[in-house]
Amino acid sequence: MMTDFDDDPLGPLDPDFAEQFKRDDRRPPCQLYLISPLEVGGDFPDRLERALAAGPVAAFQFRVKGIDQHKAAALAEPLQRICAAHEVAFIVNDSISLAKRLGADGVHLGQGDGDVGEARAALGPAAQIGVTCHDSRHLAMEAGEAGADYVAFGAFYDTTTKPVSHRPEPVILSWWSALFEVPCVAIGGITPENARPLVEAGADFLAVSSAVWQGDEAAAVRAFAALLA
Repeated sequence: MMTDFDDDPLGPLDPDFAEQFKRDDRRPPCQLYLISPLEVGGDFPDRLERALAAGPVAAFQFRVKGIDQHKAAALAEPLQRICAAHEVAFIVNDSISLAKRLGADGVHLGQGDGDVGEARAALGPAAQIGVTCHDSRHLAMEAGEAGADYVAFGAFYDTTTKPVSHRPEPVILSWWSALFEVPCVAIGGITPENARPLVEAGADFLAVSSAVWQGDEAAAVRAFAALLA
């Protein structure tokens, strides 16, 4: 499978880079980063409670689409309380204003969702600000220079969560982790069965949605915990 670097002026990576990569022992072990399904009403708060009780989770991203901010805030608040009780960072997808309204732990920005400086000014120095960088080392370097707290690469595998137009190889995680201290997140179709190459390549976080919420969420979190232990 070839990587699409059309958007990356740095060009293709040497595939042998991954073979030379060795994770710095000073970096924390890879951790789990849950992303919500689009439907978070009904019994979803109970499902989130079960998931967070089943094993270690570093962060939870609240990701809903097509509803106004008032309704989004009402859906978010019980989930935010559950995350706080489990000491899990609560990250809002796309919306700096919603993150500010909720007093969220941070915001995750797509390439069209505002910039890091804007988010930092609105949310303060302690906020966790992440940026989607697709398969582009150039975009990741720009995000890191702007003060992002993490960069996200993907989609690494087929995913039904969102349309995929960028498909990096795991070597991009190795390259980033070898050169930069800013953590990197791997995203896109990740399951307990296919995640190991991403962990070995240097991912600091595995961002997961369907693999958890399309089945038994507690069993899925336990499976990821076993992989990451």
